[in-house]
Amino acid sequence: MQSITQLLAQELSCRQEHVENVIKLLDEGNTIPFIARYRKEQHGSMDDTALRTLETRLRYLRGLAQRKEEVKASIEAQEKLTPELAQMIDEAATLAEVEDLYRPYKPKRRTRATIAKEQGLEPLADAIWAQRRDMPSPEALAEAYIDPQRGVETAEAALAGASDILAERISDDAELRKRLRALMQRRAVLTSAAADAEKDSVYRLYYEFTQPVSKLQSHQILALNRGEKEEFLKVKISVDREETLQIIRRHAVMPGTSAMEFMKSVCADSYDRLIEPSMEREVRSSLTDMANRQAIHNFALNLRPLLMQPPVKGAYTLGLDPGYSHGCKAAVVDPTGKVLDTAVVYPTFGERQKNEAIAKLAQMIRRHGVRHIAIGNGTASRETEAMTAEMIRGLEADVSYMIVNEAGASVYSASKLAAEEFPQFDVNLRSAVSIARRLQDPLAELVKIDPKAIGVGQYQHDMPEKELDEALGGVVESCVNAVGVDVNTASAPLLRQVAGLTAATAKNIVAYREENGAFTSRAQIKKVPKLGPKAFEQCAGFLRVPESRQVLDNTGVHPESYEAAKKLAELLGIDLKDAGKPEMAALPERLAAYGESEAAQQCGVGVPTLRDIAAELARPGRDPRDELPKPILRTDVLSIKDLRPGMTLNGTVRNVIDFGVFVDIGVHQDGLVHISQVCDRFIRHPSEAVSVGDVVKVAVLEVDERRGRISLTMKDVK
Repeated sequence: MQSITQLLAQELSCRQEHVENVIKLLDEGNTIPFIARYRKEQHGSMDDTALRTLETRLRYLRGLAQRKEEVKASIEAQEKLTPELAQMIDEAATLAEVEDLYRPYKPKRRTRATIAKEQGLEPLADAIWAQRRDMPSPEALAEAYIDPQRGVETAEAALAGASDILAERISDDAELRKRLRALMQRRAVLTSAAADAEKDSVYRLYYEFTQPVSKLQSHQILALNRGEKEEFLKVKISVDREETLQIIRRHAVMPGTSAMEFMKSVCADSYDRLIEPSMEREVRSSLTDMANRQAIHNFALNLRPLLMQPPVKGAYTLGLDPGYSHGCKAAVVDPTGKVLDTAVVYPTFGERQKNEAIAKLAQMIRRHGVRHIAIGNGTASRETEAMTAEMIRGLEADVSYMIVNEAGASVYSASKLAAEEFPQFDVNLRSAVSIARRLQDPLAELVKIDPKAIGVGQYQHDMPEKELDEALGGVVESCVNAVGVDVNTASAPLLRQVAGLTAATAKNIVAYREENGAFTSRAQIKKVPKLGPKAFEQCAGFLRVPESRQVLDNTGVHPESYEAAKKLAELLGIDLKDAGKPEMAALPERLAAYGESEAAQQCGVGVPTLRDIAAELARPGRDPRDELPKPILRTDVLSIKDLRPGMTLNGTVRNVIDFGVFVDIGVHQDGLVHISQVCDRFIRHPSEAVSVGDVVKVAVLEVDERRGRISLTMKDVK
């Protein structure tokens, strides 16, 4: 039998030694970002995604091993554990297989079979189950088990009790259930119908729906589940009854015996009463688990590029949170995100109020030198965008705007965190600040919001919360640590995502900074209360200290490798103080020319670590987001009325889901690129071709102005 490490190495196609090292590092309390970045030699440079997959699978396999021991202990306590059964449990590859083997021995609630056993009918069931060719008929056998004192008044009652025992025995057979499960997954069909055909709903597509289980898409499964939960749909999974009964009969009926017909009826009862309902629940549960995993995977896939959107740095920014009755909230922030000015204007109240709003906002723009305007995409966004375009035309200044996805902004503005950050502002003005900052640095602002509220998934509120939070939390942590964090400007929520830091230590860093001034070295971080040696080891490489005299403190080089960096500088004849200068750009090539293995040996580190040191010295403080295409900033507005089939436009991918891609083309309403229109080659999922935040060229296929629907294509668009 394979060990857990052998199984993981085989599944992940990596060396067993690397798997063992990762397991040891995880068990010692190291974080995934730290292991991925600073322990490459020990795991063969696996990335954080592979490491998280390993961690998740390790947890499952350890849970499986624990469950196997619990099941064997329970059966052993009943004195029914045989060496053969123990081996079958040990060799089971999934929890479902373990539970199938445990099913006959699992304590049950009172059933028809247990009642029959209490009536002393199990020996009769055993005799019939033997199905010897020379045995009397079941009816003849039953005569001996009539016992009015036990409630068995007739032979028919005895046979009925024996039938219940045998039906349950067949239903509990692990090998049979495995075969039937495979049959249902292969041949079963799902049908759904309207609970009330007269009621219209978003589930109308599923009012008369039939699909083989093997071809169901995850978004269909989640829609069916929700429609059933909201009582709009009735859902049923079925498989050919006769085909299923043939499998059961071949397993349980011996032809040519006097018990053959009786056993056929037992098989039918077992299937109709026990197996079919149970297997349908299992298949529905399995489908839901699969759909949840796929949806969580897609959500995480969409969240990463959203968080890693290129920041629009170094400019004073005006954030506009549109609205009707409560007006449009405005906030100006400086390049660091500090709030300089706020206002509320009412551009939707009439022409006079719109002109007053333009005058007031234009004055704010001139006063603070605003370069960019961020407009939330919620209620009244279209009117606010039109007003902004009109204002920009009259400004005669280099000002542009961008529609910002404001999903979650209201959640943040009403949160305790926002109240602590902006106690002087009301909830609405906080949203305007958040929208401005989302344009300046999406990552730093979005980490303050529950990822489920950001709006780049599907059916996220139906997902198992623990698994979803874990997956999305891993993405946030990975993105923050990939970028690095300035310890002197970062908020507590951003610091909280740094490897090794908790909510408490993140707050302590901010408190220490406010009390003692800016950090002047990485070593000073050790003085933060409750931030111990292990936490410092995990977080130090991801925290940047631009104010430090030590140039390495503003790089991704870990303090444990400072001596190696100094030795490398000696070997290559460079000065660490020149890090980042143009002449250092060729440092990785110089290292390769010197000989990486020899240099690594002399520096006392592995080759992967030495390569990372050289890359950091060439470009200290590199932000991977700077290498991505810049977001589209606009100066004029486009309306859905302006769209015509064949028109080509640049747009930004807002969401990627199972059946297509939603693209913001600047008309307030996102257009849909159906999966069939994403590219010329076959793809199973749109994420194979595009990611959230991508800037893409699209052509208009169809415009339904009445319903606000825009169909787009990305195929053959030039």
